[in-house]
Amino acid sequence: MQRFPDLNEKYAEWTCGQCGGPLRLCAVKAAYMGSEFELELPGCPTCRMYLVFEELALGKMLEVEQLLEDK
Repeated sequence: MQRFPDLNEKYAEWTCGQCGGPLRLCAVKAAYMGSEFELELPGCPTCRMYLVFEELALGKMLEVEQLLEDK
């Protein structure tokens, strides 16, 4: 499982935009082009929505996306 302790700490005070509840770290499965990845991300246990950090989306996720598309 991929963990992001620095980013999780940075967003620790964020709350759910839908219900206002506190976000908790959750194991999340992401899938793209037949590959699955397990991540630990902040999420709302009530609404089941997860926060994908901008740094993660434009960094590691973009790198993996480009690697899979180049195959």
